Amino acid sequence: MTATRAASGFASADKFSAPGGYQLLPFRFLRLDGPRYVATNLVGEHLVLPRDVLVDLIEGRLASSHPRYADLQSRHFFMTHQSDVAMELLATQWRTKLEPLSDFTSLHLFVVTLRCDHSCPYCQVSRVSEDKRAFDMTPEMADRAVDLLFQSPSPQLKVEFQGGEPLLNFPLIRRVVEAVQARNAVSPRDIRFVIATNLAHLSDEVLSFCREHHVYLSTSLDGPANIHDANRPRPGGDSHARVVSGVERARHVLGPDAVAAVLTTTRRSLTSPGAIVDEYVRLGFHNIFLRWLSPFGFAARSRDAVGYDPAAWQDFYVRALRHVIAINRGGYELREESAGIILRKLLTPYASGYVDLQSPTGLGISVVAYNYDGDVYLSDEGRMLAETGDRTFRVGNVLTHTYEEIFYSERLQDLVLDTMTEAIPQCTDCAFQPVCGTDPVFHHATQGDLIGHRPTSDFCRRNMFVMKHLVTLLEDDPHAAAVLRSWV
Repeated sequence: MTATRAASGFASADKFSAPGGYQLLPFRFLRLDGPRYVATNLVGEHLVLPRDVLVDLIEGRLASSHPRYADLQSRHFFMTHQSDVAMELLATQWRTKLEPLSDFTSLHLFVVTLRCDHSCPYCQVSRVSEDKRAFDMTPEMADRAVDLLFQSPSPQLKVEFQGGEPLLNFPLIRRVVEAVQARNAVSPRDIRFVIATNLAHLSDEVLSFCREHHVYLSTSLDGPANIHDANRPRPGGDSHARVVSGVERARHVLGPDAVAAVLTTTRRSLTSPGAIVDEYVRLGFHNIFLRWLSPFGFAARSRDAVGYDPAAWQDFYVRALRHVIAINRGGYELREESAGIILRKLLTPYASGYVDLQSPTGLGISVVAYNYDGDVYLSDEGRMLAETGDRTFRVGNVLTHTYEEIFYSERLQDLVLDTMTEAIPQCTDCAFQPVCGTDPVFHHATQGDLIGHRPTSDFCRRNMFVMKHLVTLLEDDPHAAAVLRSWV
């Protein structure tokens, strides 16, 4: 394929060409802006090229004296008669990127209860009041989930407790942590525990337990009190105050890095990117994840109240990221997580554990969710869909299905085969294919298809926008580029 007409495409050649004396290795290209294209090789190494250079490269006319010839050779876009080391290096980087697949499922989510004291309009699950213990995971289910956990071949295991509000079933959290650590003494793994909590029920007992067993905390922080409390209402209207207090107490007892926070961007957030970022700095966080609103489960019903179109989020993201970069240039280290994930894949040979940007999908092979009723889902988002009656991503129950029946199921195998971006229409020709993913839950929820229609996919539009924006900053803004590279 040539770039004379195409805005994107896939290029390769079977023989050496003159005058450059090179043989093209497979690469993809995409229009970055009017005069420039971004080109990536099989493992995501990229260059920004003028259109005429790209055309000359593809048609075999790029001379060895050209200023970009050495850049293209060092990034393994072609090999020469003199050496085939580029092929060997590409193979090594390819193996490095795919190596995590051999570890298999490392993130295991335990939904220990649906009970919650908050009534967030963007919540993706059908939360229930604090007194409805019928929506708690039972000890028998938890024990069986621990059995499944230790059948995973992964040398690193992350156990994350979800809800509802998981601290409302703290005795079960204690049971699981102690059971996992006892088992781990016999079959050692690198294990990490995280409780995803709103911190409203953070007691001294919980903090003491977390310190003893090295349990980390993750909470929600949507910005200053006026935004956070409106997004996350609870009796008394003091959600933000409880988060601030909980963060301070957790850091005092567990250490400065023992608690993390995540942001959910709602319509209310869009006008205040600077204030939201500043709140993370004020509270001493060094990471912020500028997440868009997910259309899963019960959150879809409140879209008219809190949702927005992709263009509005893109404007918010650009302004927020600009502010984050300025804060870093002022001497305070603050990493924007979604940019960091993409940059790691774009600038290094290493993969990311972020499930949404994996190919094939990380569902099941990277993450699994054990619901409060014992049902097993291929992701947390999959179990959220089930709360509205869609059980597409359910693969069994801890009480009735074996590890083999769950993780070797035809449903999971078909999902993995169908979500290789190398074979998905439009993805296969996209320059960002090596750093992107498929997110079948999103596309099933929004387009009724596991693969989706890429030209009309909000997932594709948002990620394409962010990736182009990051490449543009790397290319055109040395000060921003220095900050972005520091995150990798």
